[in-house]
Amino acid sequence: MLDVLGTTLPSAVAIAISPLPIIAVILMLMSPRSKQLGLGFLLGWIVGVLVATTTFVLLAGAVPEPDASGGSEPVIGTFQLVLGALLLLLAVRQWRSRPAPGLTAELPSWMSKIDSMKPLAAIGLGFALAAVNPKNLMMAAAAGATIGRGSLDAGAMALTTVVFTVIAALSVTVPVLTAVAAPARAATVLAGIRIWLTANNATIMTILFIVLGAQLLGKGIASF
Repeated sequence: MLDVLGTTLPSAVAIAISPLPIIAVILMLMSPRSKQLGLGFLLGWIVGVLVATTTFVLLAGAVPEPDASGGSEPVIGTFQLVLGALLLLLAVRQWRSRPAPGLTAELPSWMSKIDSMKPLAAIGLGFALAAVNPKNLMMAAAAGATIGRGSLDAGAMALTTVVFTVIAALSVTVPVLTAVAAPARAATVLAGIRIWLTANNATIMTILFIVLGAQLLGKGIASF
């Protein structure tokens, strides 16, 4: 189980350090209804990661087993090659979207409505950013395929999926719990993190996509 978990760790970290969800939850924690919105977003985020990953774990079970002679897995290999290529394309897109020197990066327009958001909407937003956002969905797909094909029994498979979800949710869990426990102290720290992430969003994601895309391409090639 540990070797499968170790293989999925880069994908979990990639989901965890996605700047936009972190910025969104920070804005919620700086709003008048900080606790309700923050906890709601956290719930939606955890459920979203869990649902997306579990879906691909189950789908991986439908993939034909490797042939006994050479251990070739062309279906999984093709899947990994496609994901790797898409991540490299996303890296190029992110790099091109970075703000010009001296300009401030623009946040999505929906973030301006966070102050007026209701807890149920925060849950839905957390779920969408985790399970529907193409970037995180690809990470969940890569991890789910690895877990589903990891020769684990049902219990170990479920535990690995849960641990993966916990790691992927850490970047949202930590600020929410910190703000709930010590709201006054957390406000200044979270504001600084938000500013830094806003300015460096494109660079962070570009590096992540290049590293993970290259990793998936290598795994895909090795599967043939």
